[in-house]
Amino acid sequence: MDLFNVSNGQVTWGVDHTNIASGRGRTSMRLTSKAQYTHGLVVLDLSHMPSSICGTWPAFWMVGPNWPHSGEIDILEGVNTQSQNRMTMHTGDGCILAGSSCLGSLGCHIKPEGGAANYGTGLNDANGGVYAMQWTSGWINIWFFPRGREPGDILGPHPNTGNWGPPTASFVGGDNCNIDQHFKDHHIVFDTTFCGDWAGNVWGQDSTCSALAGSCQDYVHNNPEAFRDS
Repeated sequence: MDLFNVSNGQVTWGVDHTNIASGRGRTSMRLTSKAQYTHGLVVLDLSHMPSSICGTWPAFWMVGPNWPHSGEIDILEGVNTQSQNRMTMHTGDGCILAGSSCLGSLGCHIKPEGGAANYGTGLNDANGGVYAMQWTSGWINIWFFPRGREPGDILGPHPNTGNWGPPTASFVGGDNCNIDQHFKDHHIVFDTTFCGDWAGNVWGQDSTCSALAGSCQDYVHNNPEAFRDS
């Protein structure tokens, strides 16, 4: 089963979309950086991501040790038929960003409504785009630029975020959250989860997905062809 490929400088990977699943479930991939990071600028030039498909939970994120006490930064994430990206921070106790507590699995999130297609099927139909995340002691900012509208320096050797305009999402630290205390030593992660604590738990809340099968697990196990675009 070939789920990973590098060709002409482009890296692609996917999931098993040919076999009925059994046991632990449908085969997927998780890519994790060997290096760990505290602060920096991360840029993703994305041509395609898993489409907005029932049962999927794709994410591009960063996470530290001893979760959630070293923080988690979800740059690109969603489930099932979601059409807009949800950018989320997860921490231990004592961090309030974007007006809400970032504690534990719920975290604090920003989900822009309207505007450019920035997730799933809509993103793919628009030929992708560029995500960037800048992490400093004072803030964590995330930008999304549709294909053809990205800053000229964003993929170059000396990007300057000061010229990019307002971020799509901004999580500003200060008295309510010490960024350096709550976010440190992160690995970069790409993965596509099936069902799980989010996509599986909200299955019944999505009228499109719940009409396909009684449970997320049942649908994912028995419909491999549905995940060809994942």
